[in-house]
Amino acid sequence: MNSRLAVEGGTPVRPTMLPYGRQVIDDDDVAAVAEVLQSDWLTTGPVVAEFEQAFAARTSARHAVAVSSGTAALHTAVFAAGIGPGDEVIVPAMTFAASANCVRYQGGTVVFADVRPDTLNLDPAAVEPLITQRTRAIIAVDYSGQPADLDELSTLCRARDITLIEDAAHALGATYRGRTVGSIVHLTTFSLHPVKHITTGEGGMVTTNDPALDARLRAFRNHGITTDHRQRSVAGSWFYEMVELGFNYRLTDIQCALGLSQLTKLDRWLERRRAIAARYATGFAGVPEVDSITVQTDRVPVWHLYPIRLGLERLRVGRAEVFKALRAENIGVNVHYIPVPWHPYYQKLGYTKGQWPVAEDAYERLISLPMFHAMTDADADDVINAVCKVVAHYRK
Repeated sequence: MNSRLAVEGGTPVRPTMLPYGRQVIDDDDVAAVAEVLQSDWLTTGPVVAEFEQAFAARTSARHAVAVSSGTAALHTAVFAAGIGPGDEVIVPAMTFAASANCVRYQGGTVVFADVRPDTLNLDPAAVEPLITQRTRAIIAVDYSGQPADLDELSTLCRARDITLIEDAAHALGATYRGRTVGSIVHLTTFSLHPVKHITTGEGGMVTTNDPALDARLRAFRNHGITTDHRQRSVAGSWFYEMVELGFNYRLTDIQCALGLSQLTKLDRWLERRRAIAARYATGFAGVPEVDSITVQTDRVPVWHLYPIRLGLERLRVGRAEVFKALRAENIGVNVHYIPVPWHPYYQKLGYTKGQWPVAEDAYERLISLPMFHAMTDADADDVINAVCKVVAHYRK
């Protein structure tokens, strides 16, 4: 391997860019979508319910409600939980902005909590001191695809009548202490974006075991109206009532057909992601400058992301230089995430840096490596070789 970095004029490890994530679409997916395009129902039709039922079965949930995006899923869940002005919701500082924004959409106040240093999931010990009489919900994010500490957080919630929402955008198919993510807490949200485990283009899902929450979710995604067009068509009725101020967050039959087709391949895709993660873990085992996320023995992650933290104390440069060098080697690395309270919008609301030491330190070190189920072993080896090449060059 040429040891001269590509960023300094050397030959890249790969001739073309390997993205950090991407969708996989095959002929079965195309055929499923084409069939719906030729049907009578493009939206609010029978394929939506079929996808919801299949998704509920896969996640062991009693109810699944399809919506237009992962963000819509979060917003819908926060609405169903009854969050409004004056209510506080505890959210991890290390996540994508939507995990917090959904609280703001409902007029609630976001209270950011720090994360665990080993998993970067929400730390129950950091959450408990933040609970007040105004706390109405906690949103736990399954960072990278490993479930958060759901039992410990559920215990905190039960004692205070707080709703627990699991943001499982990274964790479709994961298990926690033998239970399937989607069936464990009050409300669980999923993303069906192209870089996730399965995709509907854009899309999301909310699962729950509570029929009352299910009814609120369904009304909210349909303008706050209790019936949809197909239900009225089957009943031969025109009459409808808007009972809540909702949104148009519906997912089309076209997208649900794609989701149904993709769902049949989920298990083998998860197996592939785990194989890639295992290959990375072996490849970096002897590299002290690379710290991978700790996998807890009582849960099975599904690796939406494969984040590493750089041992900057051992390097002559910071994360920015390593990131640039890896991109020059044609490794499409990314960073997940900038702490949400660091964003200008939240800074204007009065959040100040320095309050979440674990999340903030992790951000300065984090790099997400490519992780998607179409990657080959050779692709993964390219990533390992590029990281080792760059780290060796910048080692003190």
